[in-house]
Amino acid sequence: MFDTLSERLGGVFEKLRGRGALNELEVRAAMREVRVALLEADVALPVAKAFTDIATERAIGAEVLRSVTPGQQVVKIVNDTLVEILGGDAADLNIDITPPAVIMMVGLQGSGKTTSTAKLARHLADKRRKKVLMASLDVNRPAAQDQLRILGEQLSIATLPVIPGQLPTDIAKRALQAAKLQGFDVLMLDTAGRLHVDTALMAEMKAVGAASSPAETLLVVDALTGQDAVNVAENFSREVPLTGVILTRMDGDARGGAALSMRHVTGKPIKFIGTGEKLDAIEPFHPERTAGRILGMGDVVSLVERAAESFDADQAEKMAARMAKGAFDMNDLRQQFQQMKKMGGLGALAGMLPGMGKAQAQMDKAGVNEKTLARMEALILSMTPKERAKPDLINAKRRIRIAKGAGQTVQDVNKLLKMHQEMEGAMKRLKKMGGLGAIAKMMGGGGDPSAMMGKMLPPGLGSPGGGFRFKR
Repeated sequence: MFDTLSERLGGVFEKLRGRGALNELEVRAAMREVRVALLEADVALPVAKAFTDIATERAIGAEVLRSVTPGQQVVKIVNDTLVEILGGDAADLNIDITPPAVIMMVGLQGSGKTTSTAKLARHLADKRRKKVLMASLDVNRPAAQDQLRILGEQLSIATLPVIPGQLPTDIAKRALQAAKLQGFDVLMLDTAGRLHVDTALMAEMKAVGAASSPAETLLVVDALTGQDAVNVAENFSREVPLTGVILTRMDGDARGGAALSMRHVTGKPIKFIGTGEKLDAIEPFHPERTAGRILGMGDVVSLVERAAESFDADQAEKMAARMAKGAFDMNDLRQQFQQMKKMGGLGALAGMLPGMGKAQAQMDKAGVNEKTLARMEALILSMTPKERAKPDLINAKRRIRIAKGAGQTVQDVNKLLKMHQEMEGAMKRLKKMGGLGAIAKMMGGGGDPSAMMGKMLPPGLGSPGGGFRFKR
């Protein structure tokens, strides 16, 4: 996400960095380029104008023009202004009230409202330990109520039983009564959508709101629709007392215009973003972290949080014991691949590390992506248990069998074995350097982020030029 904007802004700031001094004309010229970059990212014109006006006014101040590092000062000012435009502090849900706290989900048809309802319910159940009841009020779209029920079954989250023929307001009242009687903390109402904003849709939203008195009314909009998403949010905010926005399909939005425009245009905070198709692919929106990712500063906090969520203590303990001995077999390598996938894959990891924008682009160019991990894992699974434990057993004949079993080539098997040898060598060197304590020192020592990524990833993946090109 934000790839296009990050690349353009990176080019603008590259010209400013390292300059001994900046005059007012140079600052204004840079800010004009920033405005063009924002407009190309589909940011609303009033937002782009307001952004550059504020940033320019601050950047031509004495603290920049007289600074020892004026280029860095301009980047900081742009970062701070981005945070303000995106909403400042992260906005939490208002659900710590007398239960049940009602969350009403609204939006147009096709925006991902029902899926977002299920994702948010899971987030509240897993992360906030809330007992959640979901109810579908969509009596217009065929099978909409069945869709929510099926999602609820997949996630083990309760859904209100469907009574055919009930009106949305009656369903809302029945859901509220059921939530009170059965001791639910949160009631989520998935309302009906339309293909466009109309009088009937708004009347239904208002009626449901009057019947349920929601603590949160969240508008779900598709980030990929760009400027249209902002227009929809503006129309809804005029008619319905929204408390926040959920942007779906943010993982596919390379421009990011909707996210940057939403708060400024509607005055409503973005509370959550959808980051994929899986039912756990939703996360709270943090303006400060998002600004860091846009400007190539990374999002290490989110990376650490994601690592903590996917952390398997028992597995890590066993791996640590093996690393202490300098041991590293194919099973260990596969565990590393699985850990990367749990944390969102190579793209997600690179996007969260400071200064990794260029390295990520090089990895993409070299053909290193999520499919690469899957193909390498397939090769490992094509081996026998003995071969995985002792890769030295794999001779020419075995390589041919492994390649055929995984639908790959012998050259691919050779590359994987070479990667393993390099990792095994690294483990042995690490043992000589003092084991896991050396890792802690390396991680705390700073240095070049791209080099750091190279040390963290298996050889071949960490060096963009040495990317794997597996058989398609």
